[in-house]
Amino acid sequence: MNPIKSTKDFVHQQMINAWCMYDWGSSAFSTTIEAAVLPAFFEGVIAAPLGGNRPTVYWGYANSIALLVSALLAPILGSIADYMGSKKRLLATFAGIGIFATALLTFMDAGMVWPTLILFFLGSIGLGASYIFYDALLPHVANEDEIDYVSSKGYALGYLGGGILLAINLVMIMVIWKGSSLGPRLSFFTVAIWWAIFTIPLLRRVPEPPANTEGIGAGVNPVRASFQRIGQTLHEIRKYGELFKFLIAFWIYNDGIGTVIKMATIYGAEIGIGMTDLIGALLLTQFVGIPFSLLFGKFSHKLGTKRSIMVGLGWYALLMVGGFFMSQPWHFWALAFGVGMVQGGTQALSRSLFGLMAPKARSAEFFGFYDVSSKFAGIAGPLLFSVVGQLMGESRLSIISLMVFFIGGIVLLGRVNEAEGIRVAAAENAQYSGQQTS
Repeated sequence: MNPIKSTKDFVHQQMINAWCMYDWGSSAFSTTIEAAVLPAFFEGVIAAPLGGNRPTVYWGYANSIALLVSALLAPILGSIADYMGSKKRLLATFAGIGIFATALLTFMDAGMVWPTLILFFLGSIGLGASYIFYDALLPHVANEDEIDYVSSKGYALGYLGGGILLAINLVMIMVIWKGSSLGPRLSFFTVAIWWAIFTIPLLRRVPEPPANTEGIGAGVNPVRASFQRIGQTLHEIRKYGELFKFLIAFWIYNDGIGTVIKMATIYGAEIGIGMTDLIGALLLTQFVGIPFSLLFGKFSHKLGTKRSIMVGLGWYALLMVGGFFMSQPWHFWALAFGVGMVQGGTQALSRSLFGLMAPKARSAEFFGFYDVSSKFAGIAGPLLFSVVGQLMGESRLSIISLMVFFIGGIVLLGRVNEAEGIRVAAAENAQYSGQQTS
C-alpha cells in the first residue's frame, strides 16, 4: 500500500466527514425550530390568544418574509465569498447569527407573538445564508464521481443529527417537563448548543478555496465586485443555459418540498392532532430519511440523477392527495413515513446535480443563485398555503394546492439536458485550472 496515497485518502475522508457534520448540527434548527416543536408551541401556547387559524397564517407569512430576504441577499453574498475567498468566514458569521437568535427563543412564552416571529426570522436568515457557503464547498470537498454520494451522506447525517436531538427534546417535553412550557423552551436552547458544536469540525478541517478575482481584479470593494460578477454571469446566461433551466425547475418543485417541511406540523395542529403525535411522526421522518437518502445516492447511479429526482417528485404529488384526507393521528404518521422516503434524496440529488453543472471557481456565486431559487421557492409555497387557508377558513385545500409545484417540477426538469450542463462546467473548470498553474 502506498502510504502517501493512504494518507491523502484519510485526509480526504476526514474533510468529507467534517463537511457533513455541519448538516448534522444545523439540521437541528430545521427539525426542532422550523418543523416540529416551535410551530406546535407557537400554535398552542405563544399565539393561542389569536384564535382560529390565524397562528397558521402568521407562521406562513413569517416563513415567506424570511425566505424573501434570504433570497435577495444570496447572490450578493455568494459573489462576495468567491471574490474574497471567505466562504468559511461568512458561514461562521451567519451561523453565529442563527445560533444566537435560536438561544434567545428560550425566553419566549405565552403572548410573545412578535418577539418570537422576529427571532425565528433571524434564525432562518442565519441558517439560510450559511447554507449558501456550505453548499458552495461541496464541489471542492467531493470528487466528481462521488458528489452524489457525499451530498446524500450530508443529508443522511443531517437527518440523524436532527433526529437524535429531536428525540432528546421529545423526552424533555413529554416526560420530564410534561405540561410545562419549560420543556419546549429548553429544547430551543439545545438546538443552539448543538448547532454551534457541530459547526467546529468544518471550520477546522475543510480548507478555504482560493479567492477568484478573474475578470474584476484585486482591490475592488467586495460589494461592488459582487454586483460586477453577477452582471457578468447574467450577461453569459446563454453559456449556462442548462444550469439555469435546472434552476427554474428546482425553483418550482423545491417550493412544494419546503412548504411540506415548514407547514406540516402547524397544519396537523390545526386539524386537532396532538403535539406527541406531531413531534413523534416528524421524528419518524428523520430516521426514515437516513437510509432512504443514502439509497437515493446509490439509486442515481442506475436510474440517473435527474430521473431519480423525478420519481421522488411523483411520490410527493401522491402524498399531497393523502394529506387532503388526513384526519387521524395515524394518517399523519403514515404521511411522515412517506415524506421521509423521498425528502432527503430529492434534495441531496438536486444539490449534487447543480454542483456538477456549476464551475468550481465560482461555486459560491452559483450556489447563491441556487439559494435564490430555493428561497423564492419557499416564498410562494407558504404564501399560497396561507392565502388558500385564509380564503377557505381552513387549510385542507392548501395541501392539495401544493401538487402544482411537484407536477410542474417534473415537466420542467424533463427539459433539462444535464449532460450538456456538466460539459460546460467541466470546460470552464479546465480553463481555470490551466490559468492557476500557468
